[in-house]
Amino acid sequence: MNLAYRDVRHKLGRFLLTCAGLGLLLGVVLAMIGIYRGLVVDALTIARAPGIDLWVVESGTRGPFAEASRIPGDTREAVTRVGGVAAAGSITYQTVETEHQARKLRLYVIGYEPGRPGGPPRLIAGRGIVRSHHELVADRSTGLGIGDRIALGRNTFSVVGLTEHQVNSGGDPAVYITLLDAQKLQFDLAPPAYRVQLARGTGAAVRDTVNAVVARVQPNVAPDSVAESVRRWKHLAAITQEGQEAILTGSLVDRARRQIGLFTSLLLVVSAVIIALIIYTMTMEKLKQIATLKLIGAPDRTIIGMIVQQALALGFIGFGIGAALILTAKNYFPRRVVLEPDNVLVLAGIVFLVCLLSSGLGVRAALRVDPATALGG
Repeated sequence: MNLAYRDVRHKLGRFLLTCAGLGLLLGVVLAMIGIYRGLVVDALTIARAPGIDLWVVESGTRGPFAEASRIPGDTREAVTRVGGVAAAGSITYQTVETEHQARKLRLYVIGYEPGRPGGPPRLIAGRGIVRSHHELVADRSTGLGIGDRIALGRNTFSVVGLTEHQVNSGGDPAVYITLLDAQKLQFDLAPPAYRVQLARGTGAAVRDTVNAVVARVQPNVAPDSVAESVRRWKHLAAITQEGQEAILTGSLVDRARRQIGLFTSLLLVVSAVIIALIIYTMTMEKLKQIATLKLIGAPDRTIIGMIVQQALALGFIGFGIGAALILTAKNYFPRRVVLEPDNVLVLAGIVFLVCLLSSGLGVRAALRVDPATALGG
């Protein structure tokens, strides 16, 4: 006879309600882990999208994500001539707010040269950009569809393609336009200011600027050696893809990662305390029954097994409820929630250890019960 099963069945409603409450708490823990992972993934998405090996930016900066970077538009030709470079492309980044169908949209606009590195990695609908002006590829999370028209700056763009999971570190969805359109959007001055610059003889130079040049190196060529050549001969900052990812995770999202990690740890501690209190309370409520078991000769291992089994059942049923809740609701979060199988398994292992340790209070109270109390009133 399984005593744990009999005891749970006797008070099934309360046990399931307790599991549901614990499941909500563990669901929050899972959500925080998913938000933590999603934050890192979002921060690296735009940097990984071009599929390149080298970032060339303004000397003395770690741009274009960590710092502002502006380099001349003809830098791409200079980088292409460096030994070991297979292909290069100029690229710009900017954040723009606009309106579409009476709602505000905050977009991360990426300007690139079609046919060169820097464009959207994969299309899920429509086609890529083929015209030099006023075509746009949008991330699906913008809510835009094929054929929609949206105003950016002084021009109206037509959506010709859709991609997905392309957002910046702040969660703003990305849209891709041609470099010429992006330079016009980013660097064009208002007419009065442009006339002032033109009078100074610098009007044409204002637009001929990019934020970075991205490059792919030839097979069997080390990106570090190409980066060193760029730094030495072109007097620019050159960062490998691995270095750029390290800058993003160690600079842009470091504080947020640490804060979420600390909050997740606190939630795990709170979960452990709650499980311990629940098991202790459940044990104290049946001290008379435990004393009766001892009186009739039940061994200690039977009593310990009952308490430990109840603790494990409580933890794993609650974990299952929490996991099902978050897996169902994660697509409705405003930021991406990334739950990998290894994250779920690790948390399940932690819950198992927490349940074992938390059952110690109940086991200690049960083993100290005097069998004679079963004869009391």
